[in-house]
Amino acid sequence: MDKKELISLEKIKQENFKYFRLVADYLNNFPELVSEEIMDEIGAEVSLKRETAFAIFLANALFEDENEIKLYEKEYLKKGIKCLDNMGYENDPYYKNIKIPNANIGEWTLGYQSYKAYEGFVCDDITVLDSYREIINLGFFTKQFDFPTVFENGVEWMAIKPNEIETMKPHIEKMQGDVAVFGLGIGYFAYMISEKTEVDQITIIEKDESVIKLFEKHILPQFPSKEKIRIIKCDAFDFAKNQMKNYSFDFAFVDLWHDVSDGVDMYLKMKKLEKHSPKTKFCYWIEKSILSNIRWQIFDGVYKKAIENKFDEKLDIKKYISDGYLRELIKLL
Repeated sequence: MDKKELISLEKIKQENFKYFRLVADYLNNFPELVSEEIMDEIGAEVSLKRETAFAIFLANALFEDENEIKLYEKEYLKKGIKCLDNMGYENDPYYKNIKIPNANIGEWTLGYQSYKAYEGFVCDDITVLDSYREIINLGFFTKQFDFPTVFENGVEWMAIKPNEIETMKPHIEKMQGDVAVFGLGIGYFAYMISEKTEVDQITIIEKDESVIKLFEKHILPQFPSKEKIRIIKCDAFDFAKNQMKNYSFDFAFVDLWHDVSDGVDMYLKMKKLEKHSPKTKFCYWIEKSILSNIRWQIFDGVYKKAIENKFDEKLDIKKYISDGYLRELIKLL
């Protein structure tokens, strides 16, 4: 890659960062910015699909410069916004078969939250294009959608939203044999794989006793295949380092973080512990988003050398910042 191509990639990185920053501000502070009235007005004027109308409005609301509005509308928002069907998620096996009571143990409480009609939210892991543009997948419903949540001291700790369902789906499809699950939550992943005939046993590693008690009392009894479940109260990293070698897990699913902000360090820590269980295939929740954070840190080092004229143009930087390469590199760090 020559210096010109590297500068082009730096430009895409900066566009990604601005897009991520402004979308995060929208989701954290103004998720109800788009209303049914606005959508109807836009749709009536230009006869657009709801996703397209949503993207156009959001582009104009988030960006001021006309060129940026066109760029982010076309290259980012239109590629990542989805109008979701309530029934598609309400028919999810966990939603249909597991009833979440209003209950609490210690600082932990079970309950429900809602997305309002047209409220925006992340609905899947990021999509990384060949150009290294990174697309946030945003979703909205056209009517209110309720989802089960576990709260810690009144603050959401884990919820089974479309994002959790979509980001876990490809991992659920892979699971078979003896599976380790790091992080209990309210048991969505464990429930879904327990219903697979290919899965023989599920070992959940969870360190919080109250979370375990809440699950064992109110949720696990509803599992048709609860005999497949065993829970070990232990710190995840201690188990991976010192105890996991005593088991023969085919797969391990790691879901210990809330999002990327607290996930990168834990992801790196667990990746380095994979060496203790070489026969186990490890899978990680929202791994693409975490790798994005790591990708651009590595790229920044290369770009700095290029600016200082210390860059080897024979280096295929796109290869070295790809998800596949980063997964292997991290194990060696």
